[in-house]
Amino acid sequence: MSAQIDQVSVVKKSNIYFDGKCVSHTITLADGSKKSVGVIFPSSLTFNTGAPEIMEIVGGVCKVRLDGASEWQTYGAGQEFKVAGNSKFDIETVETLDYVCHFG
Repeated sequence: MSAQIDQVSVVKKSNIYFDGKCVSHTITLADGSKKSVGVIFPSSLTFNTGAPEIMEIVGGVCKVRLDGASEWQTYGAGQEFKVAGNSKFDIETVETLDYVCHFG
């Protein structure tokens, strides 16, 4: 995982979810692919997905329960987890979590 993403355009307006508990910005890479870069503040949230996603954890620690799973998994900086399309996942954070969401 690199520390930065080069040659992107950034949508200036932020995406704000769950009353400000998750804030991100959409970026478009030179090849046209899109990602979001953001933070999740301490909370327990449920996200729904359209397309498959890879959640890359840049900083912080979270617990995740994927749709249909009974067990929670813990992820920290330098790790990632995959979420199926048309699915959902629960996430719990006790500190600010920095992430990059890779779509598709």
